Amino acid sequence: MFAVIQTGGKQYKVSEGQSLKIEKLDLEAGQPVLFDALLVADEDGKSVKVGTPEVAGAKVTAKVLAQGRAAKVSVIKYKPKVRYRRNVGHRQPFTEIQIEKISA
Repeated sequence: MFAVIQTGGKQYKVSEGQSLKIEKLDLEAGQPVLFDALLVADEDGKSVKVGTPEVAGAKVTAKVLAQGRAAKVSVIKYKPKVRYRRNVGHRQPFTEIQIEKISA
């Protein structure tokens, strides 16, 4: 069984036991998270429920594994002939979760 959830302005296709990195949530490691499912289907794709915008009664339960920051991305600005150079780094924070149960 898999589901489509929405968090942080993005949509993710998830299945039970899967771990993924999403936009940062203000939760500590070990705490449960509950998502509303936008779409729920079995593995064969024969039984599909599509929500408008969410499937009624369908929930996806997950557990927070860790909080972290992604690898550094360098943002370099340069303008020729005017001695203008800027080098700024950015590390995007994320929350790593593991999907525990999908209930339709």
